[in-house]
Amino acid sequence: MFAFKARFNSDRKNPPNPQRPCSLYLNRRYIIHKEVRTMWKPDRSDKKPIYQQIVDHIERSISYAELPPGSALPSERKLAEQLGVNRSTVIQAYEELRASGLVESVVGSGTRVSLTKWGISPSHTPNWRQYTEGGTFLPNLPLMRRIREVTQNDASIINMASGELSSDLFPNTIVHRLLREQHFQEHLGYDDPQGYSPLRNSLVASLKQYNGIDTTESSLLITSGSQQSLYLITQCLLSPGDAVAIEDPSYCYSLPMFQSAGLRIFRLPVHQDGIEPEDIAALYRQHRIRMVFLNPNYQNPTGTILSEAKRKRLLAIAADLRIPIVEDDPFSLTSFSGAVPPSLKAMDTDGIVLYIGSLSKIAASGLRIGWMIAPQSVIGRLSDARQQMDFGLSIVSQWVAERLLASESFEDHIHQLRHALDGKQRIMVQSLKDMLGDKVTFCQPQGGLNLWCKINQPVDDSKLLEESIKRGVVFVPGSVYGSEPGYIRFSYAKPGLNDIPAGVAAFSRALENI
Repeated sequence: MFAFKARFNSDRKNPPNPQRPCSLYLNRRYIIHKEVRTMWKPDRSDKKPIYQQIVDHIERSISYAELPPGSALPSERKLAEQLGVNRSTVIQAYEELRASGLVESVVGSGTRVSLTKWGISPSHTPNWRQYTEGGTFLPNLPLMRRIREVTQNDASIINMASGELSSDLFPNTIVHRLLREQHFQEHLGYDDPQGYSPLRNSLVASLKQYNGIDTTESSLLITSGSQQSLYLITQCLLSPGDAVAIEDPSYCYSLPMFQSAGLRIFRLPVHQDGIEPEDIAALYRQHRIRMVFLNPNYQNPTGTILSEAKRKRLLAIAADLRIPIVEDDPFSLTSFSGAVPPSLKAMDTDGIVLYIGSLSKIAASGLRIGWMIAPQSVIGRLSDARQQMDFGLSIVSQWVAERLLASESFEDHIHQLRHALDGKQRIMVQSLKDMLGDKVTFCQPQGGLNLWCKINQPVDDSKLLEESIKRGVVFVPGSVYGSEPGYIRFSYAKPGLNDIPAGVAAFSRALENI
């Protein structure tokens, strides 16, 4: 039984209606309150009392307008956790700040920076809170912000939330050797808005070798990872009010950029062999969807692979209706067996697939190298938009990426990566079976970075996440991806081999205590 199939049982309570827009993207705005810079930590070697260091730091943040009037401060408990101090220390610091009139506390509303500071009228200071709550580009979902906060500020936490590779899986040795042996002599000025030409040429060869995709340098755009590709598509090829179809569950649900663009989102339920192509035809008849976003290989988060028969039917329907398909393909080269699933783009004979890839999940996320294959007219439009945004990527990172792809060692790196990920997944699967037994249900994909698990008891996503954080492990609740409560995504790519069993054990204890 595949864990995610249970999501679509007809007798469950309040099933999502695939014919209506996802509620995650309708009329929702999230407010970010500027908090104390959590990268700062008190200096325990300083003779000044810790509570006074906290007072001084918050005073500086207020004076530098990092904490404008009306900004919410963390609760005493939360700030104590962030700074690694006793709650009583934070209480003492807040009491002194209140006494000086810099902050004020209201029962039920928490502690905020006072609307007047040092006798200066707030009319002299811009209402930064109003600005941060405005704009059209929405902040991340609250649970994603919580996960990011924890992983950025607690190096000891076992990170089963991140889709990033662990540092030992990066091709560090290859890159170091390339930098020693090959001299960088490229022009350091602005580059071609489509991206570094030698990198695009290397990508043409790599995509042919590994993915069976025939393309040309002029049909490629280099981007700052896959998310910039998605951002350019939503901002430049679609208009507010357009209807698009996205898998359910899907990583795309965690990206507010779709709502920021004013798009109407419709669901395509994912089954054990992927979406149903006929659902696209039905959505088109009812809502005139203009684009379909898919992750057919080791889908994030479920790990499914779209079957070959469905791929053919999908392409035929999309071509008949003239609906573009955006194929996001970050995981196909992680196939443990080495047999890379075919891409939709390799099967596309009608020019309807926009293909997105990146080095983030197979090499080095820090290089920020992604790419898009599209008709040249689309590449021209998106290149123009990209130039307005950033005048192109760093030539240095593009040069390193090109040298890496062209290196004879790149194939060895991919082979070693597959072996390592397979080993990590086996450890996670065994740990889940040993420590949780029938409390969770999951499938075991033969590639990708994630396990999609169903918890076989009623749970509250937020409470389970917080309880897990207390015990030193973090994951992504399924609701972030549009799922109902009770589903979670564990990533085995980031944690070390010894951390995986420890993380599962911590999660098991958290599940017992909610």
